[in-house]
Amino acid sequence: MTYAEKLSKMIQCETISQKGEKNLPKFYAFHKVLEELFPRVHAKMEKRDFEGSLMFYLKGTGEKAPLMLMSHMDVVEATGNWTHDAFSGHIDDKRIWGRGTLDTKGSLFALMQAAEEMLENDMELPFDLYLVTSCTEEVGGEGGIAMAKYLKDNGIKLGLLIDEGGAIMEEPIKGAKGRFAMIGVIEKGGGNLKIIARSKGGHSSTPPKNTPIARLAKFISHIEKHDPFRAELSPQVKKMLEVLSTNMEGPLGLVIKNQQLTAPLIRKVMPMVSPTAGAMLKTTIVFTMQSGSQGANVLPQEAYVVANLRYIPHQNRDESVEIIKKIAKKFDLEVEVMSGRPATRPTDINGAGYKYVEKTLNKVFPDVIVSPYVMVGGTDSRFYADVTKDIIRFAPIFMDDQQYASIHGENENVFIDVLPKAVEFYKEIIKGY
Repeated sequence: MTYAEKLSKMIQCETISQKGEKNLPKFYAFHKVLEELFPRVHAKMEKRDFEGSLMFYLKGTGEKAPLMLMSHMDVVEATGNWTHDAFSGHIDDKRIWGRGTLDTKGSLFALMQAAEEMLENDMELPFDLYLVTSCTEEVGGEGGIAMAKYLKDNGIKLGLLIDEGGAIMEEPIKGAKGRFAMIGVIEKGGGNLKIIARSKGGHSSTPPKNTPIARLAKFISHIEKHDPFRAELSPQVKKMLEVLSTNMEGPLGLVIKNQQLTAPLIRKVMPMVSPTAGAMLKTTIVFTMQSGSQGANVLPQEAYVVANLRYIPHQNRDESVEIIKKIAKKFDLEVEVMSGRPATRPTDINGAGYKYVEKTLNKVFPDVIVSPYVMVGGTDSRFYADVTKDIIRFAPIFMDDQQYASIHGENENVFIDVLPKAVEFYKEIIKGY
């Protein structure tokens, strides 16, 4: 069976996860597919089941700290208009189509296939090897939490963990020519705040000044016009800009190449050049939900908006929430914290884990430039901070602009010809670790 056919079979097994619904039968059906596709992994590695999430374990000699390779099995729903059915696993001359090809059954296939091929012969490693795949990553990560707790409770400290995150991309920031392997070394935190305005209510025919919705509107307008969060060039962003600027020309390239002198200008320009890059510089806030009265002629006793924030380490969750509370108070508004997690501890870009992955990438993808970056989304890897200091968020798969946009969108697909290199990457990671 070809690599493409194997991944296609994985895509055909629908594994949508939904908040509050375990729906384990679909994930156990996927387990059967994995058992069929990767028989050596199942025969030679110990398997532990955490309510649908899987941990495969191969005992080594213990000379080195354990290595964990991770990628989740669950996917988001597939709405919209698809060229090929989202769970068809359709294969054409260049691509495999379907939900999960990129996020993240593509990398799950590659790491499982790498182990499958290496287990063809008896393999004795100087370290314990873990292959981990969760069925809850897209809905909060119960599986990841349980597996990380298992390691912690058993005193297991990992030397290196590689999870999903960045990928290989062409021109990740406009003007940066070439292909770059973007390694996530920080995850921004995230959370939701409920901003509440109260009043005595009443009839709309005799409206007072500063009604709840008016106060909320003024607050939102103030936040939109006067961003309360401070932009900074972290060491990780500085390194990213240094790497990307090596292939940049023109005025922007000149500005970024001289970031020691032009840092204030970069902080202003970056969000205009790339919203994603701009979000790497500071905490962000956006208003996503709202509610008022249930009647068109009724003044609400309570109205509210929901703000989604993504926290940056230099103004992490607690500080960012306090900033919003102080501003809200000026408009006679209350703030309720609905949910939230802080940004992760940065992975040391000069540390052994990052340097090892960089070295492996240079070997497997010699034409690709390696760069760190700040992830604006979240992964299961954040749950493992207590059992390892080296967390690398990267999948060894090239994707173009359309494919990047298809993640959680329509027409998700992966190029067939990227799969052999992805398998080779994981094999090199295991062999050289």
